[in-house]
Amino acid sequence: MDAVDTTMEKLRAQCLSRGASGIQGLARFFRRLDQDGSRSLGAEELQRGLAELGLELDMAEVRGVCRRWDRDGSGTLDLEEFLRALRPPLSRAREAVITAAFAKLDRSGDGVVTVDDLRGVYSGRAHPKVRSGEWTEEEVLRRFLDNFDSSEKDGQVTLAEFQDYYSGVSASVDTDEEFVAMMTRAWRL
Repeated sequence: MDAVDTTMEKLRAQCLSRGASGIQGLARFFRRLDQDGSRSLGAEELQRGLAELGLELDMAEVRGVCRRWDRDGSGTLDLEEFLRALRPPLSRAREAVITAAFAKLDRSGDGVVTVDDLRGVYSGRAHPKVRSGEWTEEEVLRRFLDNFDSSEKDGQVTLAEFQDYYSGVSASVDTDEEFVAMMTRAWRL
């Protein structure tokens, strides 16, 4: 294991200690650091951010991490690739059940779940806020979808975003059997 892998393991452990929202929380945190909206971070931004999270790295370590996820040669790390690399590895059984749940939601089969896809699977009519007239059924479905969406809340959830969400959940479930049973019940697979 090289120095960058060791650094990534430290960061992954910190994310997992935060439970289901660990990687999503880290994604939100790093996106706030991304002052120019480039979806990438320079070494100084990354070092400052990691220090705020309690992970002190010297500049050589930070530059190594940036180089690993520098997709365009700009000297910055690509946030999406970096965050994807942080996801803890999922067993085949866990990955399969997450993919099956996503496929159930993705009615159009285009690889992106939208409110239109959800309408084909779930109804929000019985939600208390719809019944009271406070929200529309569309709002209920959108808020449900936002749970799995990245920080940008664009109304579209990709398989990667769905996996990011469930990788955090997965980390708090001991066995594959328990995780598969939980997902099967929750998504009625």
